[in-house]
This record gives sequence, structure tokens and C-alpha cells, in this order.
Amino acid sequence: MIRASAVTELAFAARRQKDWEELGTLARKIASLGLRRIAPSEIARVPVLYRDVCADLARAQAARYSAPLVEYLQGLTATGHAVLYGAHAARTSRRDAGTRSLRAALFAFPRAVRRHKWAAFIALALFVLPFIVGLIGALRDPDFAFRIVPESTLRPLTEAYRAGFDEGRAVGQDAMMAGFYVNNNVGIALRCFALGITGGIGSAFYLVENGLAIGATLGYVASHGAGDNIVTFIVGHGSLELGAIILAGGAGLAMGWSIIAPGERTRLASLQSVARDVVTIVFGAAAMLLMAAAIEGFWSGSSVPAVVKRGVGITMFALVLAYVLFVGRGKEARKWT
Repeated sequence: MIRASAVTELAFAARRQKDWEELGTLARKIASLGLRRIAPSEIARVPVLYRDVCADLARAQAARYSAPLVEYLQGLTATGHAVLYGAHAARTSRRDAGTRSLRAALFAFPRAVRRHKWAAFIALALFVLPFIVGLIGALRDPDFAFRIVPESTLRPLTEAYRAGFDEGRAVGQDAMMAGFYVNNNVGIALRCFALGITGGIGSAFYLVENGLAIGATLGYVASHGAGDNIVTFIVGHGSLELGAIILAGGAGLAMGWSIIAPGERTRLASLQSVARDVVTIVFGAAAMLLMAAAIEGFWSGSSVPAVVKRGVGITMFALVLAYVLFVGRGKEARKWT
């Protein structure tokens, strides 16, 4: 004789079986094909079916239905939960991993610079002192600049800065110039770094050469009455661009010193000991140069008033300096690196 509860359970299962099978079929289909290949109407059914199955499980447990039915519904609710929240959890996990990697990179760069601060200070001196020599020399005698930078480069450059940027650039020229700046500036920074393999001599040479050339160019243009315009142009992106070149040169000096003075290590082991830091610095410098190129291409040559450009440039300089000096300190920052 069949118990009344068994009859009730059979009727309950028969009534709900279609929805249970639909949820199971959709779950397998999504697992096999992925959400992107499932029709929106089918995806919309999953939350409804999942909610109903959860209610069915609660009813089956309350009515003390057979263990096989309860276990089946428990498995089905777990499958529905995985379909609904598994993709979200995976996206969240990937997003968290991306956030963590970004934070680690943002903290690692200034910390690597500070670990090799002596190299950065030497690179700064190797750039700034020749820059001052070139600037003063060209201001006193404009022909001095011709000994460092070709006259065919300086004269057109001076005319361009003398004209100013009240009209901005022609349509489409900004993107072209940004691309040019990326190629040119990244090339300079990479040479400053890569030639550190010569014991730092190559890095030192390029720092001196670039400092002298930039100073002479600035002095020559200023001596012809366009000093305000060239300073206004440079100030917006200069802290990023010149800072990146100096830091890349410092990384090259650090690499060179590890070869010249390995201490008790072999030269290869000494080079390996600084490799992670110098690569971090170079990648950070490359990121700075990309930002500088965007500013130089789309902002520095625009028709924005000079006072605004200078204000932004001063703010940018303060932010870059604060970032290198202070970001990445403390226990909270160290846990990311």
C-alpha cells in the first residue's frame, strides 16, 4: 500500500520536473558554450528557475520527502548558483587580480627608484649640469648652440616657437605629433638605459649629450625672443619627459655599476641582483614617456592660455616629485609588492 506522503511527493515531483530539467539543461548549455553564445531569453530564465528550485528544496525538506529527491534538488540548486554567480565571481576575481597588479606596479616603481637613489642623483647631475652649460652658453652667444645642435634644426624651431600657439595645431596634427614624440623620446630613454651595459659610460654620455642639447636649444630659442613660448610649451610635459629620461639613465648607471663593482658576487650574479629593479624603473619611465607624449601632442601645442598651461605644468611637477619620493612607503604599500 502506498503512503499518502509518497503520493504527494510523486505528484510534487511530476508537477515540477519540467522546470528542474530545464534548469539542468540550461546549466549544462551555459557551461559548454559560455554565456555569450546563449540567447538572452534563455539567460533570463535561469534566475527564475533557480529561485523556484530553491523554494522546491525548502518545501521538500520541510515535508521530509525522500533523501534521493532532496539530494537531487540540493545538487540542482548548487548548479544554478554556480551558473548565476560563478561568472560574476570569476569576473570579480580577474578584476581584483588586475587591481592588485596595477597597485603593485604603482608602488614598485618609486620604491625601485629610491633603492637606487644614488644612481638617480648622479643621472640628475649628468643631465642638469650640461643643461645649464648649454642654456647659459646659448643665451650669451646664440652661435654656441650651432656647435651642439644643427643650425638647420634650430632656425625652423625658433620660427615655430616665435609664432606661438594661439591658433593651436591643424586638425589631425596632434595625433601625428604624439606618435612622433613617443618614438623619439622612448628611443632616447632606452638608449640611456641600454648603454649602461658598457659599465655606465654609455648612459652617462647620453645623459650629458641630451642635457647639453636641450639646454642649448632652449637658450637659442630664448635668445631670439621666443623664450616664453618654448617654456610654456615644455612646462606641461617636461617633468614627465625629462624625469623619465633621467630615471632611465639612472637605471643604466645602476646596471653599469653592478658590472664594474660586483663585490663578492660574480658579475652575472651582481647584474641579476639589480635586474628586477632596473627593469621596473625602465617600464615606469616608459609609462611616463607615453603620458608625456600624449600631453605634448594634444595639450602643449594647443591654444589653451599660457597661464593655464604653466599652472598645470607646475602642478604636474609637484605630483611627479611627490610620487617618486613618497608613494610606496609603509607597511600597507609593501604588502602589494
